[in-house]
Amino acid sequence: MKQEDAVLRIEELRKDLDKWNTAYNDADQPLVEDHIFDKAYAELVALEAAYPELVTPDSITQRVGGAISTGFTKVTHDSPMLSLGNAFNKEDLEAFDKRIRKLTELPIEYMCELKIDGLAVSLKYENGRFVQGATRGDGRIGEEITANLNTVKSIPRRLAQPLTIEVRGECYMPKTSFAELNRVREENGHEVFANPRNAAAGSLRQLDTKVVAERNLSTFLYSVADLGSLSATTQSGALDELDRLGLTTNHERRICQNVAEIWEFVQEFQEKRPHLDYEIDGIVIKVNSLQAQQEIGYTVKAPRWAIAYKFPAEEAETVVNEIEWTIGRTGVVTPTAIMNPVRLAGTTVARASLHNMDLIRERDIRIGDHVMIHKAGDIIPEVTRVVLDKRLADSLPYEAPSTCPVCDSELVHLDEEVALRCINPMCPAQIKEGLSHFVSRNAMNIDGLGPRVIEQMYDKKLVADVADLYSLTAEQLLTLDKIKEKSAQNLLSAIAKSKENSLEKLLFGLGIRHVGAKAGQILAENFKTIEGVMAATVEEVTEIDSLGEIIADSLVTYFEKEEVHQLIDELREAGVNLTYLGVTAADLAEVDSVFKDKTVVLTGSLTHFNRNEAKARIEALGGKVTGGVSKKTDIVVAGEEAGSKLTKAQELGIDVWNEAEMVAAIEGSTTDET
Repeated sequence: MKQEDAVLRIEELRKDLDKWNTAYNDADQPLVEDHIFDKAYAELVALEAAYPELVTPDSITQRVGGAISTGFTKVTHDSPMLSLGNAFNKEDLEAFDKRIRKLTELPIEYMCELKIDGLAVSLKYENGRFVQGATRGDGRIGEEITANLNTVKSIPRRLAQPLTIEVRGECYMPKTSFAELNRVREENGHEVFANPRNAAAGSLRQLDTKVVAERNLSTFLYSVADLGSLSATTQSGALDELDRLGLTTNHERRICQNVAEIWEFVQEFQEKRPHLDYEIDGIVIKVNSLQAQQEIGYTVKAPRWAIAYKFPAEEAETVVNEIEWTIGRTGVVTPTAIMNPVRLAGTTVARASLHNMDLIRERDIRIGDHVMIHKAGDIIPEVTRVVLDKRLADSLPYEAPSTCPVCDSELVHLDEEVALRCINPMCPAQIKEGLSHFVSRNAMNIDGLGPRVIEQMYDKKLVADVADLYSLTAEQLLTLDKIKEKSAQNLLSAIAKSKENSLEKLLFGLGIRHVGAKAGQILAENFKTIEGVMAATVEEVTEIDSLGEIIADSLVTYFEKEEVHQLIDELREAGVNLTYLGVTAADLAEVDSVFKDKTVVLTGSLTHFNRNEAKARIEALGGKVTGGVSKKTDIVVAGEEAGSKLTKAQELGIDVWNEAEMVAAIEGSTTDET
């Protein structure tokens, strides 16, 4: 390439990369896939190497991270938070290994760690107490986010030893939390996050710590900025010391002696990647010896002694045959691409969420288009781009629907929403979705009433709202397909049992906008009865810790409706419990239980209680039930066919109980009411 052509291409690449980098780092909304960014970045690096006189200080190759948000106090890092060079194939790793061995005569081994796809953070401790948390920012100056990081459960407020230390790592959102967050956002008409990394970054940049606390973030720490009084001489030793201090590191790591072993680790976790509950986009390879690291040194942007192997993008090409619109219980109308089936990340995919009409317009997705799809967070199939050179000549832009596909009512955009919404309260689709939500496990938990049964009941005019469920008869149930006498009696028993639920289950089951299971629990604990909740003012609700104006406004608006008052009266007449039956904070103070202040993990199949019942009983006795085993876990209850969680508990030396021991502990515990 001639120099004048190189000048133009470098300018074009820098412009694109700066735009993409700003969207990714600062707005938490990526415009292109990682592999497209990486390809353009590699081309720029190659051109600048060929024409070093064209390198400028403001080139993205000379910078780290993004801009600093104006919403947070600036923090200057004691030492720069650098980025890493990239490798894309085995040959790149072999070239890295050769460079390392030329730069030092010390013996070389490598520590391989998973490259967590989150937001880089720095944590400072003084005399063992957490005093400051910050983002990487531009590498030299970050954003002070201590209050937000204080809500992250995996970050200890105090270390096991009174050390003054700065540690660095990645704050991420588990895939399960990401899927649930997007489900709720989509249901409420809000824009969804593109992937867990952007969801984590967007959460940490919230100015309201209550919002951050609800996002269920976590961290993995991977380095010490200044070893200080730590005695570690290797990267592996430093991680072990962080574990002993009570900090969370990722245990999926391995010491490798050569590129062949590194490559085996890379391939192993490329296969395991879809099964992890956190997103990774590669493997980080570091020289293990800290002395060798110091000798090998740094470039202006990255350590020479480390490199990040980036997994290749897993995409598949298919064709969009139609766009189907479905209605949720809140009236949000969501588009889904119906496509030719293709294999992607180990599964066959024929449907992909398009989220909203804005996304369809932004990516110009049309019927008949060839498109590339991937899985956001390795979970949710998503259309990433259109293959324009395969577009049909007679293709037309896709037009948004103007009426509800079920009830034919006009669709509207409510203020500040990206979603289309059907606002007809009598829309059959919304009523069916509302009924399905009411009977779901986390709501009234009426076992056996699945969506197909609910649809039959509604279509046969057996139920029009949730109160009608409590007047169903065996004769009516026997008119439904595949419902025999035994299953009809089982359904009636499950419906009768649900009348005994505590108030928080009902509040969640009613489907009040913005009132999830956690908010329902808090409201029930504070107001005790449905009458108390119905009479609550916006001011009284917002006085409760962790409940804001959005929830308060939605709650008050819901209970102002005359039809809601009528529904509550019908539920009362049906014998549904309308009071809080749970244990309050004052009750917990009197609890005498082995579970009090203990962190418990349930794994395997339980027979005496189902998982939710066991969780509720343990939490009522002052325990905390979590989903993952860590060094902070006190007890693991292993039911039948317990798997990896049991193995990890045994490795960490955690107390393991069988189900009978758990049941005995629950039934032998007392509160002030027993």
